Amino acid sequence: MFWGASSGARRELRTEPAPEEPSDGMSQAEATHTEAPTPVAPGTALRARRPALAGFLATLVLALLLYAPILYHMVLHWHYVQDYSHGFLIVPLALYFAYERRRALARITPLGSWWGLLPLALGALTLAVGRLGGELMNMRASFVLTVIGLVLLVLGRQIFRVLAFPLLFLFLMVPLPQSLVNVVAFPLQLVAADLAVDVLHELGIPALREGNIIHLATAQLFVAEACSGLRSLMALITLGIVFAYFFRKSLAERIVIVLSAIPIAILVNSFRVALTGVLTHRFGQAAADGVIHTTEGVFTFAIAFVLLLAEAWLLRRFWPRRRLVPIRRET
Repeated sequence: MFWGASSGARRELRTEPAPEEPSDGMSQAEATHTEAPTPVAPGTALRARRPALAGFLATLVLALLLYAPILYHMVLHWHYVQDYSHGFLIVPLALYFAYERRRALARITPLGSWWGLLPLALGALTLAVGRLGGELMNMRASFVLTVIGLVLLVLGRQIFRVLAFPLLFLFLMVPLPQSLVNVVAFPLQLVAADLAVDVLHELGIPALREGNIIHLATAQLFVAEACSGLRSLMALITLGIVFAYFFRKSLAERIVIVLSAIPIAILVNSFRVALTGVLTHRFGQAAADGVIHTTEGVFTFAIAFVLLLAEAWLLRRFWPRRRLVPIRRET
């Protein structure tokens, strides 16, 4: 019995094909290593990330403490200046954009890059210039540059590529300097007043523009800085970026949607001024103030959003698409 079993085993061993010899000068050990890679324990990747994540969180907390007074006054700016009230949404949206990339981040092992010193140095220089010149925008933007530099320095270039959009999105929370607002707002006031007067003439309502003042038959409309459309312009650009990110995959379509937010905001604001002129002509000066004026702002911004949706629908319908052609394989 035992002899027969061993004899059968010897026959089976003789019939097994001999293993192929490794070619191209590869040793047997190298061939074995290539064919059967060593499995990685599930917790190994997480343990490898912990030092880098801990270092990033520690430096981020340190940066938050350093910039705490600057960030505090920026939040107050959002609260008191309605042109930048959308700033409260920027950080939550950026965190959500980063959370959406969690699967891509999970496949990357943090490997710090010295390139992070460049945005860190730029952020320090911007902070110093802002301190010396009393320029709030520079000091606030330097915080975003510091966060970008920390991501590059501690977590590496691959993680920065994945988080590039959420990080750059943070710049939208930085209010523009008042000197720039004054330069941009007054031309927008004149454009809004000009277009509004044209609409009033088409409706048969007598109107005369003198600077940023519209003279009606029974009243005067002063197109103030708050009516320049800068507030709706900033909010609509932010909305356009978010909308393009969620609902469009093509980079060209995203750029078109974001850039189109500028003329849409200008046209809608001019419509708002014209609507105020019509109501003032019909019902008196009281129609240009108070709750009616605020309601007009909400109504016109809703119109701007509808126009943005209509543009996205038109792009989806008429934008040229790439067609996937199946590859025929020869048999």
